Parts: sequence; structure tokens; C-alpha cells
Amino acid sequence: MSKDIRVAATSKIWAFATGMLAICIPLSSVTRSGPILPLAAIAGAATGTYFVWRDDNKYKSLANSDPKQLEQRIANLETIVSDREFELEQKIKQLESKD
Repeated sequence: MSKDIRVAATSKIWAFATGMLAICIPLSSVTRSGPILPLAAIAGAATGTYFVWRDDNKYKSLANSDPKQLEQRIANLETIVSDREFELEQKIKQLESKD
């Protein structure tokens, strides 16, 4: 049984939000901020939940792409990074930053 990671993340977000509310409600009367602190905690949890559950087709398509295509992309990146010109540019930047 594979549990969706979004469910776990959402439960942690709201568990922390509940704890923040428990702290914010007494603090709002002491600081005389009114409902601002509790509302900020709820808004933060709601925003976090939205970003966890938003439509992520862009990321799913990358995860479901052809493994050979991913291997080719990695090989291209390795070629770029191991290129001597890239190494020289990095060394020049390091020398410039030291001056």
C-alpha cells in the first residue's frame, strides 16, 4: 500500500498549524493584535496545502518520460560540465572573485 506523499505533507502542515494556533490565540490577546496572528497561521497552512496539491502535470510528465531520453540528457550535461572551456571559465571566475 503506497501512501501519497501529499497526504503526509498535508497532515504535517495542519499539525504544525494547529500547534501555532494554540500558541497564537493567547498571544493575540497579550499583544493586542486581534485575529491577525491566528489568521496568518491559517493562511500559511492553507497556502502550503495549495502548493502541495496543485496540478503538477509538468513534473509528472518528466518523471514518466523515456529512461533512454533521460540518460541522453544526463550524458549531455556531463559533456558540458566536463568540457575544458567550462573548467577554465570556472577557474577564471574564482581568480576574479579572489581579487
